[in-house]
Amino acid sequence: MTTCDLEDLGLDEGGHLPLSRALAGVPAGTGVAVRGSHPALALHLGAWCRAKGHRLDSTGGVLRVVRGTADGDRWAGAVRAGDAARPAEHAAPAWGLAARGALVEAGGPPLSVDWVDRDLVWADVAPRLYANASAAQWDPATAVDWTARSDVPPDIEDAVVQVMTYLVENEQAALVIPARLLSRLHPHFREVMQLLAVQVADEARHVEVFTRRALLHREALGRSGAGGRASLQTLVGEHDFTMASFLLSVLGEGTFVDLLRFLNLHAPDAVTADVTRLAARDEARHVAFGVAHTAHVAHTDPSFLGTLRAAVERRHSALAQTAGLNQEVFDSLVLLAAGSWAPSAIKRGWAAVQDLQRGMDEGRRRRLAYIGFPDDEAAEISALHTRNFM
Repeated sequence: MTTCDLEDLGLDEGGHLPLSRALAGVPAGTGVAVRGSHPALALHLGAWCRAKGHRLDSTGGVLRVVRGTADGDRWAGAVRAGDAARPAEHAAPAWGLAARGALVEAGGPPLSVDWVDRDLVWADVAPRLYANASAAQWDPATAVDWTARSDVPPDIEDAVVQVMTYLVENEQAALVIPARLLSRLHPHFREVMQLLAVQVADEARHVEVFTRRALLHREALGRSGAGGRASLQTLVGEHDFTMASFLLSVLGEGTFVDLLRFLNLHAPDAVTADVTRLAARDEARHVAFGVAHTAHVAHTDPSFLGTLRAAVERRHSALAQTAGLNQEVFDSLVLLAAGSWAPSAIKRGWAAVQDLQRGMDEGRRRRLAYIGFPDDEAAEISALHTRNFM
């Protein structure tokens, strides 16, 4: 017979641990002799056995715990929450918040989430993008030299403030959307959840640095157009994971990367150059996941391309009566590219903004083609994208 010698260790001091270990090594109905000098050992053993479904036998003055079946039954219906190394095709709500690959005891509360199927949220690049995003996080306090000397002319500074105000507005929408998606995603797809969490952190940081740059030499921000806010509201109101990723990241943030690079190129000071460069690097990761995920869904279900196009058309129709891009933002972009009010400079600035818009269109078409749209359809869809850029 197996013997468990507790010496002077009481069950109320952790003695149940070696006893449970001893019982785990014997089949149900088999006894384990228990020795020990703790004065309340027999009393505690009786209570413990009743709680655990075992039986205490003290025949002949020897304490024996006979293993019952209740402890074994506890895990009889347990299942693995998939494989720790890779996500399952379907994440059961009954797995709850269990770690991927854990043995899940039956009977726990199910998790109330919307997306439990891998193909609805997944992209094979997600683990790599998350690793990259984690390594590339930057601190606004140290990554930007906020004390750098600046001799930006007042009118150019006003243009910077207006553009930064516009960027903050758009980045706030880009913060809210992944935060909402995150709360509706099964944590079994942890790489996607982690990536979205970093994306939220990225956008929060962008809001901070753009606001800080706007107020660096001014006491108030610029203007917010109703048309721009209406455009962003159509994004915030999108509840489908893939549709939100497509409209926000593939079309909107993809276009925004071009805008940030434009602003970096024409930045009138070092701070503006730094914040737009750093933000563009973050946004490029967001775009990469959006494109990869949408392409994954389209590859799985080619008919979904029609659903994507219909979403763009609906958004275009909903915004048809709005002004689109704030005129003050457009004019500020021209002035930033011009660098002065000289007619020849304004002409260059105007041409630069036209080139920017053509580049945005070409970028959208390339991403749409990668997802699976024929070139002609990609061009049509790109032309329907909101005039507000995002």
